[in-house]
Amino acid sequence: MSSPAQEFLRQAIEKSSDPALRAKLRRNIASYRAAVDRGMKRFVDWEAARRYNQNLKWEAVNHLDRYLVEFEENVKARGGHVFWAETAQDARDYICNLAKERGVKRVVKAKSMATEEIHLNHALEERGIEAVETDLGEFIVQMRGEAPYHIVTPAMHLTRKEVAETFRAKLGPIDTDDPPQLVAMARRALRQKFFSAEMGISGANFLVADSGMIAITTNEGNADLSVTLPNIHVALAGIEKVIPRIEDLAWLWPALATSGTGQGITVYNTLIGGPRQPGEQDGPEEFHVVLLDNGRTELLADAEQRDVLHCIRCGACLNACPVYRTIGGHAYGTVYQGPIGSVLTPHLRGPEFAHLSYASSLCGACTSVCPVKIDLHHHLLHNRRNATTRKGSAAERAAFRAWSWAMQSPGRYRMASRLVRAGMGVVRGLGLGGSALDPMRAWAQYRTAMEMPAKSFRELWRENAGHE
Repeated sequence: MSSPAQEFLRQAIEKSSDPALRAKLRRNIASYRAAVDRGMKRFVDWEAARRYNQNLKWEAVNHLDRYLVEFEENVKARGGHVFWAETAQDARDYICNLAKERGVKRVVKAKSMATEEIHLNHALEERGIEAVETDLGEFIVQMRGEAPYHIVTPAMHLTRKEVAETFRAKLGPIDTDDPPQLVAMARRALRQKFFSAEMGISGANFLVADSGMIAITTNEGNADLSVTLPNIHVALAGIEKVIPRIEDLAWLWPALATSGTGQGITVYNTLIGGPRQPGEQDGPEEFHVVLLDNGRTELLADAEQRDVLHCIRCGACLNACPVYRTIGGHAYGTVYQGPIGSVLTPHLRGPEFAHLSYASSLCGACTSVCPVKIDLHHHLLHNRRNATTRKGSAAERAAFRAWSWAMQSPGRYRMASRLVRAGMGVVRGLGLGGSALDPMRAWAQYRTAMEMPAKSFRELWRENAGHE
């Protein structure tokens, strides 16, 4: 089995060599970026809005303990339940056990990146519970057995012809790839799921502390149906999603819409405050909020990088990133792709994903478009530094000790240079040998060995200047 780093490299080579895929990405991202550029002009001062949002999220994240407790108290005061999940397993167990206890057979899901993070669908299916994605893009990739391709547009990599082929294979006969007709077909299929589901699971864009409400933003209205028609609503959200006050949404909602899709405001912005109250005609009978940690408090403890938790998942950094535009979302092998995924994933999933921090040109485009001013390209450098300070392999430690020894003396440096020049022949023959050369062969597999000049710089200097 290949490591995440090896798989990333394989996928990156494959995807970057696919001209059809690159053309689709270029076309789709260009349309988004044009819309976002127009959206920014609606603000009197977009940079001032970014600074305000940065300060707002700084306040929330740096007082997370106080605002989360306030949020919990207000949810409970309205008859809701709050569960603190330290790990992904804790969150899965709580939701799956609740579903089994209530006799749930079908779950409809909306706005659910956090559920992707904890692999909830697989856990539900193992227990015989059907989980249906209701966001159109996620509905499409779920039918194809694929992961979401982009934080905001999960089916960005597909043409409408490919979508029509998927619908034809999974939903029934359709002889057109006309988008309105495809949407109508998906709507008919999903309506049956909405009305037969016993549980609705959503994420949350924001958790509003002073009112105990969750804020959900969608363009399709699927979240509203997912959380009001079933008897049970479970909202799963990372602890960093909390914000202090309901009026903060006046800043965050337009920024999210502008950076995500270029809209002035998203079509549906819904506030949910708990289960159905006496006298109310609709809404769930039970309301549960699962607050997901899953490594976030460790990042919170790092004062240098905790502003990564400011992210509002708008996807703007993905659209700006030249690496993402070249290799696409699936190559990353993670739920959160692009620059924010490359920064966040090593913290959430450990050092085996440290390679993602090198999947960047460090051009700074991601930082320049972030609506909450996260210093993303510097955090990629921080992650690289952190990866190199961890204890490496014996071969790496020996190589760095040898380099340090050679650099401390001109005589040692000259001797090492001669050895390196002689050793280049070994690099060219890395197809042979035993396991000791495996790391070097992996490095050389996608690199061409340098052609060594006949004479070194020192030798040329001596000949031309007459001295060393």
